[in-house]
Amino acid sequence: MADRHIHLTFPSKKIKEPVVYQLGQKFKVITNIRRANVSLDSGWMDLAVKGDEKEIDKAVEWLKKSGVRVDPVTGDIVEG
Repeated sequence: MADRHIHLTFPSKKIKEPVVYQLGQKFKVITNIRRANVSLDSGWMDLAVKGDEKEIDKAVEWLKKSGVRVDPVTGDIVEG
């Protein structure tokens, strides 16, 4: 099982949409929000995604096509 950390940047039109929920429903991936900051007109999130590598790739492509900017995150800021 692959584990990828991605940084999502949401445009204002996506702020109120349940994007992470939809991601888990559409694809066989497990999501874990590591950090986030959301305001009325913008937002970002560091998200850990686990699953089959190909399924994660499909999920990331869906995010991009949905208008969410996706960037890789190296390391994990929040350690438990």
